[in-house]
Amino acid sequence: MTTTPTKDQEAAPPPPGPASVKSPKRAPAGHNRLLTRRDRVTLGLMAGVPTILHVALVWVTALASIALAFTTWDGIGFDSIKWVGLDNFKQLFTDNPQFWPAVQHNVIWFVVLILIPTPLGLFLAVQLDKKIRFSRVYQTAFFLPVVMSLAVIGFVWQLIYNPDTGLINSVIGANKPGHYIDWIGDPNLNLWAILVAASWRHAGYMMILYLAGLKGVDPSLREASALDGANEWQTFKNVIFPTLRPTNTVVLVVTIIEALRAFDLVFVFNKGAQGTELLSILVTNNIIGESSRIGYGSAIAVVLLVISLAVIIPYLIATFRKERRA
Repeated sequence: MTTTPTKDQEAAPPPPGPASVKSPKRAPAGHNRLLTRRDRVTLGLMAGVPTILHVALVWVTALASIALAFTTWDGIGFDSIKWVGLDNFKQLFTDNPQFWPAVQHNVIWFVVLILIPTPLGLFLAVQLDKKIRFSRVYQTAFFLPVVMSLAVIGFVWQLIYNPDTGLINSVIGANKPGHYIDWIGDPNLNLWAILVAASWRHAGYMMILYLAGLKGVDPSLREASALDGANEWQTFKNVIFPTLRPTNTVVLVVTIIEALRAFDLVFVFNKGAQGTELLSILVTNNIIGESSRIGYGSAIAVVLLVISLAVIIPYLIATFRKERRA
């Protein structure tokens, strides 16, 4: 005979018993660790080797140059290193007939780059930003000199400036005996000839920087200016160009650095002789030249480093302040 359970029996809790323990889910095989030992070794090599090379070839050499600037050393044995204090700098500023012309040439290099190829690069960027036909082809053509080695550019322009078979002399009829124009050998012409080659490359660099800045301009600013009746020049002068202030800062810093690090073109043309002296050329000639005055050459390198830091540090400070405000 079956009995139906009462309501109290139905509501009664189950009898106490051992608590059921849920077994933890096992992680799939191969996922117990994020990185295996082989992965850690690979990442260590990929990050460690470049870091070691960077520290050894950049920071150690820079600090060593600063220390050697206060010494004399012919590069033969560490026993020949002698401490001379500020004698290298005194001799550099007072007794070296090539130092101040080299400083002047670096200043001329900067002035020419900031006045000629920089506005030209801005003009090219504005035209290409209009999305004209074949704009990609034009960008590639103008930017091609930037990706080329400066040594290759120097060899190309050497052919153009050749007094006998060069393009320029052939066009103007100055490739005949008695009418030659020696663009590289004439001290009154060679620096400007090299600056033409440098400007040809620098214009493409500036074009890319300004083109990137123009891509970041809000299109609504152009539309609002057009609704106000402004023409294309007024829109650029009053609306577009003020928004390019961060780009202008980058362009200024890059141009100063390019003027200070100028070396390859001059060395390929005439190794910095006959009116084309630069600070970088003086450093090279004194450190690895025939005289091998490493301490004296390091002093010139320190001067070049101080000038570079005087430009870079304010730029970094302004950039960090802007990021903190943002």
